[in-house]
Formats: sequence, C-alpha cells, structure tokens
Amino acid sequence: MALPTVPDVGDPDNGRDKKTGRARSTVPCGHYAMDPDPWGAPFVPSVAPRQHARSSGRELLRPDIWATVSAGQRDSVVVHPDDVLPRLTPFTCGDNWTGCCGSTGAHGPNLACACGSRLATWAADCLGPNELHLDPVRVYAWHQGGAAEDALGGEERP
Repeated sequence: MALPTVPDVGDPDNGRDKKTGRARSTVPCGHYAMDPDPWGAPFVPSVAPRQHARSSGRELLRPDIWATVSAGQRDSVVVHPDDVLPRLTPFTCGDNWTGCCGSTGAHGPNLACACGSRLATWAADCLGPNELHLDPVRVYAWHQGGAAEDALGGEERP
C-alpha cells in the first residue's frame, strides 16, 4: 500500500530493537513510499553551512554530515526491509557495508538481486535510520489493481 510521503521517524530511539540496536523501520511492513528528495551517495559539499535542525530520524551517519548534502537519486522507493529481505543479498564491496551494527547506507547500493545487480541501499546501523531504498533506475512501483485492470472495468484478464 502506498503512503503519501516518507514518514519522519522523529526520535529513532523510540521503538529501537533491543537485540539488534536498529531503529524501527521508517516505512511499516506492507507499505511503500516514494522519496522525491535526493537520498544517499554521492554526497557533495553544501553551498552554505546547514543549521542544526530538528532531526527527522532519517539522516545517514557520515563524518561530514553538516558539511555535505546528498546528490543521490531522487524518487527512490522506500520499503520496509523485511518486505524484501532475504530476497536481496548483501553486496559488500569496499566500504559500502560500513557500520558497527549494520550498514550506514552512506556509501551507495549495498544489496543485490540473485543476478548480482546492485539495486537497493539498506541503512540499518544502530546510529542511523532503518530504511531500504530501491534504486529508481532499476526498480519501480505499481499498484496491482492498476490502470490495466481498471480499464477492463474490474473484469478478470484473459
């Protein structure tokens, strides 16, 4: 089910899993949201120093968090990690899986499908958000009861 926006987590410690240290997922199971904003790597220098604003709980952990902004993909599909794992497997190359309890998500795509295509970034470190972004170039979302079924007036397809 589509959500109108990607929810803010607010206080990431509220609902944190005691066993894994992960924050609760940004998107509930069975739902997805389109993120219109740039998210993830690469990061570029910020034009002006950012003010310390109220945290949305979705900031990726990286050393230069206040000096850079994301220049990553727009319109990624954000899903609950449990909705796609373990169908995707970790793609650990270089530092794209860094973090103490899981990936920070700050170093680019870190999950691949069975063919090896990197198509998602999972941020799941204990100090950051717990959300999974599907690459908008390789993955898209649609409603199963979409336009084709609506055009048939609700009739079953042949």
